[in-house]
Amino acid sequence: MENKEISDKLKEILQLRYEPVAVKLVKKSEDIPADFNQPEKKTRHCQSIMKARAGECLVIPADKHACVVGGSSLGLLETPDNVRSGEFHSKIGMFDTPEAAAKMIEERTEFEECSMQATVVCPLEKADFKPDVVVLVDLPETLYWIVPAFTFEKGGRVTLSTAPFQATCVDSTIIPIQTGDVNFSMGCFGCRRTTDIGRDEMLVGIPGPILENIVEHLEKLSEKPIRKARGL
Repeated sequence: MENKEISDKLKEILQLRYEPVAVKLVKKSEDIPADFNQPEKKTRHCQSIMKARAGECLVIPADKHACVVGGSSLGLLETPDNVRSGEFHSKIGMFDTPEAAAKMIEERTEFEECSMQATVVCPLEKADFKPDVVVLVDLPETLYWIVPAFTFEKGGRVTLSTAPFQATCVDSTIIPIQTGDVNFSMGCFGCRRTTDIGRDEMLVGIPGPILENIVEHLEKLSEKPIRKARGL
């Protein structure tokens, strides 16, 4: 299946309100795509995801990433000492101690520091590359259907890994890429403070290698379960 066909099916079956977002991490050994625009100002990963769900295509080199917390987890930047120590996040008021904040950073899933040189984001239908992960931002009921699509063949349960910070970078991008499993996030302080994500919206990251499989399962679910649950 081509990216546009996958995108069309996701939008039709799930009744998505926004574009599915294709995300690619550009390694140091790869060329940065020349046919994508760079943002005029420094941009956070979460902000780029929200721009892409609205139709924009962007390449964000390491020096254009505005958030050192997200940029360092994505392998684009070094992690500052005040982030590793917990000082940075504890000052925001969401942890009782710097040690508690440091534990969040210690346990986060991340890429090796400075192993990447850029991120590329765009609507899946416009992507001329195989995405490392596809991020959906929408209502909980809409994204819920990714759960049965993921467990359709193998069964079991879906484990959600999240934290008060890093919903788009760690939860929705890095974890799906590194684990090969879907991961959901309810959003985080950063994306809720600096983007237009709605109070009623959440996110899911779908690893690129299983994307077509997820869509095939959604097609089967749409024949009866989805229609029945939605009263269609």
